[in-house]
Amino acid sequence: MRVAAWIDILVGFVIWLPVVTLAAPTSAGKSVPLLFMTSDRCIACHNGITAPSGQDISIGWNWQSSIMANSSRDPYWQAAVRRETLDHPRVEGHIQDECAACHMPMARYQAHAQGMMGSVFSLLPRGVSNQEPDAPLAADGVSCTLCHQIEGQNLGTKKSFTAGFHIDAEKPSGQRLVLGPYLVDEGRKRVMQSSGRFVPEQGLHMQEAGLCGSCHTLYTKTLDAEGNMIGTLPEQVPYLEWLHSRYYNTQSCQSCHMPQVDAPAPISAVLGQPRQHVSRHAFRGGNFFMLGILKQYADALAVSALPQALHAAFAETKSHLETHAAEIHLEQARISDGVLNVQLRIVNLSGHKLPTAYPSRRAWVHFTVQDAHGQMLFDSGAPQPDGSIKENDNDRDSRLYEPHYTQISHPDQVQIYEAIMVNSSDQVTTGLLSAIRFAKDNRVLPDGFDKVTASGDIAVRGRAAKDVDFQGGQDRMVYIVPVQHSAGPFRIQARLWYQPIAYRWVRNLGVHKAREIERFTSYYDSMSAHSALLLAAYSRITE
Repeated sequence: MRVAAWIDILVGFVIWLPVVTLAAPTSAGKSVPLLFMTSDRCIACHNGITAPSGQDISIGWNWQSSIMANSSRDPYWQAAVRRETLDHPRVEGHIQDECAACHMPMARYQAHAQGMMGSVFSLLPRGVSNQEPDAPLAADGVSCTLCHQIEGQNLGTKKSFTAGFHIDAEKPSGQRLVLGPYLVDEGRKRVMQSSGRFVPEQGLHMQEAGLCGSCHTLYTKTLDAEGNMIGTLPEQVPYLEWLHSRYYNTQSCQSCHMPQVDAPAPISAVLGQPRQHVSRHAFRGGNFFMLGILKQYADALAVSALPQALHAAFAETKSHLETHAAEIHLEQARISDGVLNVQLRIVNLSGHKLPTAYPSRRAWVHFTVQDAHGQMLFDSGAPQPDGSIKENDNDRDSRLYEPHYTQISHPDQVQIYEAIMVNSSDQVTTGLLSAIRFAKDNRVLPDGFDKVTASGDIAVRGRAAKDVDFQGGQDRMVYIVPVQHSAGPFRIQARLWYQPIAYRWVRNLGVHKAREIERFTSYYDSMSAHSALLLAAYSRITE
């Protein structure tokens, strides 16, 4: 039987899901189309997919265990939003609306189309206890019919930043387009329209970095004590960092974070045909620690992904960070007049700063020297079981921070690659809406990044700006260790550690008492020993 005939037959069998309401009333009594569907509409056909290698590339399972799918369940995000509303109670509604833009985008976009503001806490927790009509959309996080409805206009421009993407809010349900990188024949369009209420069309911009840049270029409003806006902060701008690197026009965000299948593979289990360059929906990122929390507390957080899928997502993210994020090299080690001089080089392998995105992230060097008997002569930057870094000023005192170093000669000096924010009074802060600028930003630059010509939004801040050895793609630094009274040979070890949520960012939440904050800090404390990941290491024995 011809394929077209099979398609005609299948149309009658694929309608197994109930038809939803075609419009939602606005507060003004008008109606707008229901703009989104939850992922269950898509997963039914886009699971059970295997690559020629035998690898399971099911789009639904990959996405369901990702940070994208769980963006609204993220307990750290919920705690951080609660902290901001408690810091700035006069504008709580606006804060929830802004914070929902990228973590609950479907619910928020639907609310705006209806002339209302987005909400966070009224849509939590997920489950039968929440009767809000947009709660299922909120729970679905960054879902299929959100990304695949984003149109190509203005992507990669300032207008699209901070969730300024555009979705057609006019077409009625049943006629709405979902966009993807492939042409779809009319028969398959009919199948998808029948089962998912959307019509697939080709949109090549789905594989362009500007699509990701709409939410991963985020500016936050700086507020004073009265809730008035007094400035803006480029809170996270990995897309702009990428634009200023050598990776621009050679590797997109998707090429790393949505790795392509090596051979032609289907994208659907129903009438799927082999497609070239299929992008896996694994969304490999940097937040291995949150994936660990989602795995550990899946029931409490209402995570819908299967345990084995969460484990696979955690393992793949960890492996990617360990092999594709950074390198550390011991370039020179020499002893002169009883002093050991060691030159290290830290290399950034990614297409943006290392670390990038949310400013709670940090990487640092743990450097040690031992004598011939194994006695520790020098130890700078040791990670501690509670998630802190030994001798780090900021972990010890929230008012302080470690500067950028060109050389380190004492164990209480630690090279930490991080973004340190200050408020309008130049006090160090982890409050996003209190922060007005970065006093320090020495995160390792991507290859090709020219710090002299970089715009203010991606600029190097603090001492690293004048460090001639802090350049695109790498940083060089020197350790100076007295060894005149010790027996050699000496064992030198250098390790580069990475932490998605730094110790101080957790502890500063504790000034407030709120359910979301107390829950997250308890999660963190239970897993703090696993809050950091070893990205790269080097060891040498020298006479």
